[in-house]
Amino acid sequence: MDFGEGDELSSLRATVAAISKPFGGAYYTERARAGVPTSEAWAALAEAGFVGVNLPVEYGGGGAGITELAAVVEESAAQGCPLLMLLVSSAICGELIARFGDTEQKSRWLPGLADGSHKIAFAITEPDAGSNTHRLSTTAVRAGDDWLLSGQKYYISGFDEAAAVLVVARTGTESDGGSAGRPALSLFLVPPDAPGLTARPLPVAAQLPEKQFTLFLDDVRVPAGALIGTAGEGFRQVFHGLNPERIAVAALCLGIARYALDSAVSYATQRQVWDVPIGAHQGVSHPLAKARIETSLAALMTQKAAWAHDHGQRAAEASNIAKYAAAEAALAAVDQAIQTHGGNGMSVEFGLVPLWGMARLLRIAPVNREMVLNFVAQHSLGLPRSY
Repeated sequence: MDFGEGDELSSLRATVAAISKPFGGAYYTERARAGVPTSEAWAALAEAGFVGVNLPVEYGGGGAGITELAAVVEESAAQGCPLLMLLVSSAICGELIARFGDTEQKSRWLPGLADGSHKIAFAITEPDAGSNTHRLSTTAVRAGDDWLLSGQKYYISGFDEAAAVLVVARTGTESDGGSAGRPALSLFLVPPDAPGLTARPLPVAAQLPEKQFTLFLDDVRVPAGALIGTAGEGFRQVFHGLNPERIAVAALCLGIARYALDSAVSYATQRQVWDVPIGAHQGVSHPLAKARIETSLAALMTQKAAWAHDHGQRAAEASNIAKYAAAEAALAAVDQAIQTHGGNGMSVEFGLVPLWGMARLLRIAPVNREMVLNFVAQHSLGLPRSY
């Protein structure tokens, strides 16, 4: 076992932190309250080559792995600017295209993902399916050499920022072995301005820079070259992208937790109501210490999950546990930071409420804590499937 990160990864973390520092705190709060994308922060990281650090070198990426991308995600969030589209565009879509795309698709999309000049949204969630991917109703049917996509997707992050959206659709029914009767899924790259594709903003109460959308697809025609990999292989493809997504989510949560704890400790060290800083009182210090412990434990599991993925080992259990632990830790850390600040915790000046909204969202999405518990119960403990 080697728990050291090495000079290269440590240097990456320090550089990302330095680049992200001007875009933390007040900057993120302003963008979150206005619902305006954090484009300047994205551009700064992209210029340094970090938004595509996990993508292949031959397409302009950094040639590294999810370990390095997780470091970028965590360190930018730890400065107070969590970038949700790093999870969607870099971790999911970038990984899927790099793994399953053909040469033309890789040449078309990976350079832009690597240099940050464009982003790709991911559309899998549907109103009537939720966490049950087998119930997806969006379809893609052959129309000569083309495909026609019809259906509805919702809670699609960053569609207004995307150069394309990666849509998961049914292209038939599986017929082999235990999979018989389940929908055969396929992945398609769809231009945001494709005729028949309509996007409607989906208002959410959480203060986020990234907007959410409902997408309506009405016989959206895409060419054969829009299909990623082989038709009907969507389940395998999607599940390859889920581990990097969960690891990146965990990293984002770790960064949020670290930022919240730093803010709380700074405030508790300086704030005096009686004769000593409030951080001297165990009613303040113990909950913060507990949050630090939980964050550190989640960080270890995130490190393990990223290592397993990058070394081609089974990473599903570790990735799910990392996401679960980090989301719980982030929400607890932000909540305790707000409590430590007292009334000031609700003020715009300290910028904690938008981070609470992000942390609360990530406890639900992209996979909720209950589905992670289901996974561990079934796959790790061998208990009967409950859903």
